[in-house]
Amino acid sequence: MITGGAATFPSLLVRARGLGLAAALLGFSSLSAFAAEAGHGLDGAALGVAWALPFVGILLSIALGPLLVPHFWHHHFGKVAVAWALAFLVPFAIVEGPTAVMTPLAEALLHDYIPFVVLLGALFTIAGGILVTGNLHGSPRTNLALLGIGTLLASVIGTTGASMVLIRPLIRANDGRRHNVHVIVFFIFLVSNIGGSLTPIGDPPLFLGYLRGIDFFWTTTHMLKEAVLAAFVLLALFYVIDHRLYHRDDDFKGRLDPTPDTDRLGLEGTINLILLLVVVGAVLMSGAWKPGIGFHVAGAEVELQNLVRDALLVVAALASLWLTPGGLRARNGFEWEPILEVTKLFAGIFVTIIPVLAMLKAAHDGAFAPLIGLVTAADGKPIDAMYFWATGLLSSFLDNAPTYLVFFNLAGGEPAQLMTEMAGTLAAISAGAVFMGAITYIGNAPNFMVKSIAEASGIRMPSFFGYMAWSAGILLPLFLIMTLIFF
Repeated sequence: MITGGAATFPSLLVRARGLGLAAALLGFSSLSAFAAEAGHGLDGAALGVAWALPFVGILLSIALGPLLVPHFWHHHFGKVAVAWALAFLVPFAIVEGPTAVMTPLAEALLHDYIPFVVLLGALFTIAGGILVTGNLHGSPRTNLALLGIGTLLASVIGTTGASMVLIRPLIRANDGRRHNVHVIVFFIFLVSNIGGSLTPIGDPPLFLGYLRGIDFFWTTTHMLKEAVLAAFVLLALFYVIDHRLYHRDDDFKGRLDPTPDTDRLGLEGTINLILLLVVVGAVLMSGAWKPGIGFHVAGAEVELQNLVRDALLVVAALASLWLTPGGLRARNGFEWEPILEVTKLFAGIFVTIIPVLAMLKAAHDGAFAPLIGLVTAADGKPIDAMYFWATGLLSSFLDNAPTYLVFFNLAGGEPAQLMTEMAGTLAAISAGAVFMGAITYIGNAPNFMVKSIAEASGIRMPSFFGYMAWSAGILLPLFLIMTLIFF
């Protein structure tokens, strides 16, 4: 096995400073479950870093808009996303010609954005039809159990599915508590991100690896230690914090519980459990079935298996709306605003990210060549620790699925080699893409949705930078420890 060169840990920290600066300039990760090869046909070596400015602009808008102009942002964030998308498309069409932008745009929409929205929308709709009746008391033990169950469930039905099934019961359990923000923050860490690290169903980057020949259970066996350590540390830390706030904080007296505790729990909308299995089956089908049939739309090829998959997902979502008993979604506090917010904002992100991914794909010939150089030792061997941090920090701000592909291909792109003698490098890439999506609200689509649902329920969630204070203080030390142990 290639273990990653002879770099010392202090030298890795020096490299990490440069990596952090580059990541701060780039930023974003989401759930592009079916991204094609990153770059969308653009010559990244010929692009200047100025083409990344619209992408940086939309990220800064997402971070600062709710803080500086909350009323304007709430009513016009969709228009802001469109404006930044046009800030890339119009100048690029003028400089390179309208036809030059058509194929990259078609590929971004057909390969990335539409499948992303279809999968996310299906999971959101179906999970929203599953109602846990009754109400648990939000004690430290109960919260710990819910977070543990959600962490396990995320690799079975995906981080989006698990997040949407469990976030509302968790909110109801804690809606009588004065201090409950930390519960949602740790839920994002564990259920919306780290829990999805054991199967290709769990998180989109792993699914892309599966499509390219990585065995279905490879991550289960090769990332189990990392996932168990991360989950154990976070669950233990959560229990300590929750126990302190629950028992020792004099200011924590609790308030009137709008959903009183009950002795028994129940489950309604169980037909949606079957529909979740349909979603899982459709995703697996698109990776296993290769009929070799494709269609060209505006220069972008759309394969038959992906069309069938997306059709099945749409049918499953419509079936959920039709078969779920009337009134159940209202009792579940279900509303469309979270998925609409993600749909609008990520449309701008998926367009403005086109040139950024092309420059990353250009590797040593692109504008971000210094960043690519951080992951390779002088003797040409991969530095697993830097693969972990490079993939992870960029996946905190960039789309984590294409970012995974960039470093997957940079490491050779041969599944047989990556699963054997380069297993450490592949594990580093996989763990970075999945785990570090928890660092920002935009690191993974469920993060944004959980935040939106919590705020709609009356919980005052931290700002964009406030959340990063939580993640930096808790997750970055954990990831440094994991680097020393595993990479």
